[in-house]
Amino acid sequence: MMTSSGPSDRYKAVWLILFTLGLGTLLPWNFFMTATRYFTNRLGEPQNISSLEPLAGLNSTDKGQEPPPTHLQARFNNFMTLCSMLPLLIFTCLNSFLHQRVPQRVRILGSLVAILLVFMMTAALVKIPLEPLPFFVITMVKIILINSFGAILQGSLFGLAGLLPVSYTAPIMSGQGMAGTFAALAMICAIASGSLLEDSAFGYFITACVVILLAIGSYILLPRLDFFRYHLMKDKTEYRVHEGHPELETRIDLIKKGEPNGVEQRYPNNTAPQVSSQKPSVFSIFKKIWVMALSICFIFTVTIGVFPAVTAEVKSTIAGSSKWEMYFIPVSCFLMFNIFDWLGRSLTAVCLWVCVSLSQPGKDSRLLPFMVAARMVFIPLFMLCNVQPRSHMPVFFHHDAWYISFIILFSISNGYLASLCMCFGPKKVLAHEAETAGAIMAFFLSLGLALGAVFSFLFRTVI
Repeated sequence: MMTSSGPSDRYKAVWLILFTLGLGTLLPWNFFMTATRYFTNRLGEPQNISSLEPLAGLNSTDKGQEPPPTHLQARFNNFMTLCSMLPLLIFTCLNSFLHQRVPQRVRILGSLVAILLVFMMTAALVKIPLEPLPFFVITMVKIILINSFGAILQGSLFGLAGLLPVSYTAPIMSGQGMAGTFAALAMICAIASGSLLEDSAFGYFITACVVILLAIGSYILLPRLDFFRYHLMKDKTEYRVHEGHPELETRIDLIKKGEPNGVEQRYPNNTAPQVSSQKPSVFSIFKKIWVMALSICFIFTVTIGVFPAVTAEVKSTIAGSSKWEMYFIPVSCFLMFNIFDWLGRSLTAVCLWVCVSLSQPGKDSRLLPFMVAARMVFIPLFMLCNVQPRSHMPVFFHHDAWYISFIILFSISNGYLASLCMCFGPKKVLAHEAETAGAIMAFFLSLGLALGAVFSFLFRTVI
């Protein structure tokens, strides 16, 4: 089907493929983090892997005879954070500069295949006994590889989405949000079933492999779609579609490289502006999108600063000895955050009212940066909940309902505002600068994650 602005996205195929790629970007890593108890259990005293504890047992409070954690167990989360955030930040930065030299197809497919191989090896190692130290080293290497290739994949996807209409960044953000929801549901199901850590972890890793294979197949299909090819034509001069009759061709004038991204203009013959063939500098593009870039960085600095370092330490005040105590954090913290974060990300597909003015290059919305800055209020709100143990601050919000209300507002604002920033950042530049702008936005997203991880230690310490 043809429209005056080009081919239509038949059956929303491109939208669904981008959603699948967004899901494939974060679901593997979410499953990896969900299996943290499996990794720390393997780092204990040498044992037969078939004797691993049930997952539900590790959440109960009646196990008073657990041995003290070993050095590797005590430091696992610290090393995991370090080995995940540093490669994520470094390789996202490199992708911002090198994406013009390495073909997009190589970056995306290569990253997906590399992550698939790492998870296949991880699934295989579940069944292979190893001493704690070699297992620890191998795990850290895998974390570095997953986040390095994940950074390249994420930056490339947002760069790709920057070349498409403004609404096509939303499915990537929505898919990433859904990844956390799937992982949280898997964790809750594993607790409810009382499955062995070995069985739960193996299921996580195999599921991640299936999702990555689905993402690879989706990306291979993407270049076959007219809607996608129309928006990614490099010469931006002419596009022909044969609709079943070779003798009939429909010509569509594409966006000239010198025009604002996403805005089509027509010029009289031979009067179109001449654009230099020199590639735009990263710094010149950053000057056009710095508000959106700093906003996305600040959003995730606040979010990761308290989630899960502070939010996961809140204790229920109404559970007593009921089963709700075991499910309180998996449900109230992880599941609810991921569900409402996904809803917030998906909301941008139907509601862009906050930043309507950003669709017109040269105009900025003051409301979006204000709402981004206002999210700082969640830091003291969560600190004043029933976080245990605590030494300095009093508990002001005792009831679980306060905590759940804060989580809902915190997560939906995170998803909605982050998705807005990622949607509109690449639309503030020229068409041929959009991919670079998308890569820059991905870098500042990763920078926010890294800064949030650093500040999380400070926020937890002052409570």
